[in-house]
Amino acid sequence: MDAPLADDLQALRVAFELAPVGMCVTEERRILLCNPAFAQMFGFAPGELAGQPLAPLYPSKVEYEQIGQVGLPVMREQGTYGDERIMKRRDGTLFWCHVVGRALDRTRPFARAVWMFEDISPRRRVAGNLTSRERAVAQHLVTGCTSKQIARLLGLSPRTVEAHRARIMKKLGAANHGELVARLVGGG
Repeated sequence: MDAPLADDLQALRVAFELAPVGMCVTEERRILLCNPAFAQMFGFAPGELAGQPLAPLYPSKVEYEQIGQVGLPVMREQGTYGDERIMKRRDGTLFWCHVVGRALDRTRPFARAVWMFEDISPRRRVAGNLTSRERAVAQHLVTGCTSKQIARLLGLSPRTVEAHRARIMKKLGAANHGELVARLVGGG
């Protein structure tokens, strides 16, 4: 290998290892490689997650599958997908995470992809004891989606989304939509 190329590869490796956010490379939604920040964010030692599926890092199997169903067509169309979602640490605690991924091949986005995970729990706390469906609705409420948009994304009727929203409001003691979003975003 020629010296400049070896130096470039070493610099890339150092950047990956020292990145202040979690990064991983996945193949068919299994972790091929992750940096120490990613492992630590989820409560694992470096190297422990290599070869493991992403599914256990989600609060539920339903949420794992739903994110895949929402993200796959976007990655096919744009090559990238990003959102803010609730994830699960090794000890079972839930936290908000900003996630962005890029597919290496847009025709087969999950075949191989590179992902960035940023723990945003210091500014957004997981609020209340929400069900997985309520968390899915909450995820889209905080991004400003309407009930119709959420219904389309989740494959529900707008009336069902409204029912979930009403239950979330009751659980969080929110009097109106603005207060609900504030509680979801700030946890307060």
